[in-house]
Amino acid sequence: MTKRRRFTAEFKARVALEAIRGEQTVSELAARHGIHPNLITTWKRQASDGLASVFDGKAGEREQVRDAELKDLHAKIGQLVVERDFLAKASGR
Repeated sequence: MTKRRRFTAEFKARVALEAIRGEQTVSELAARHGIHPNLITTWKRQASDGLASVFDGKAGEREQVRDAELKDLHAKIGQLVVERDFLAKASGR
């Protein structure tokens, strides 16, 4: 059974940028990097679709909102764990 390879975001971005530049064909890039051409096509599409968010300025705001939500959720989980433990002790379990 083969192990699934994982690629870093930096590697994906570099390969997608090379594909966008168009100095080499997707097949040539795939052969050079040892990956399937469909991966390069997917990464190229994702890079093109996400390019507008770089100039949007809202990416940082979204990340801050996400971090705040995550902090709130962790606090809620902690509260629920304390309540569960309290109720378990009170019921004699």
